[in-house]
Amino acid sequence: MKPRLQEKYEQEILPQLAESLGRTNRLQLPRLQKITVNMGVGTAVQEKKHLELAVDTLTQITGQKPVVCLARKSVAGFRLREGMPIGAKVTLRRQRMYEFFDRLISIALPRVRDFRGINRKAFDGRGNYSMGLSEQLVFPELNPDKFTLMQGMNITFVTSTTSNEEALQMLELFGMPFQREDSDANAA
Repeated sequence: MKPRLQEKYEQEILPQLAESLGRTNRLQLPRLQKITVNMGVGTAVQEKKHLELAVDTLTQITGQKPVVCLARKSVAGFRLREGMPIGAKVTLRRQRMYEFFDRLISIALPRVRDFRGINRKAFDGRGNYSMGLSEQLVFPELNPDKFTLMQGMNITFVTSTTSNEEALQMLELFGMPFQREDSDANAA
C-alpha cells in the first residue's frame, strides 16, 4: 500500500504543479528525491554511550539503520582524532521517505513547544530545504524514560528542482507548516 503523502503527490500535487508551472511533462515537475536525517554527537568523544543512543534514536524514528559518521580531521581543542565516530545519519527514499515526512509534519512538528511554523528561507539556492529540531522527543515513537539525553537533529529535503521557489511551492502543497510571509516582514 502506498503512503498517504505519496498518493497525495501523485493525485493532487502533480496536477497543481503542472498547471502553475505550465509544464506538461511529469518528469520536469519538482519531486522529493530523498530526506536525510543527521545527528551530530559531539559528546561521543568522551562518552561512547551517547553515540549508541543517537543510533538507536534514529533507528526508531526512521525505521532504518543509520550509518555512523567518522571525524575527517583531528582537532586538539575538542580532543578529537581523525576516524573517531562523532555522528549518525540516515538517508530515506521512496516509501520510507514519504512515511517519515508524513509523521514529521502531522505529528512531530505540532508537538514542538512554542511552534509558529518553520522558516521559509532555509533553502540552499539549489532547491533543497534544511531544518533542525532541537530535541528528538517530539517523535512519539521514543520513550522519554529511555532517551534522557536531549539530542537535536538536522533534516534535509532534497528535491529534483534547482529553483527554491518551485521547491517551496511543492513543500507547501505537501502541507509543510511554513511561517506566514506577513510575520517575516514584522520580524525584520
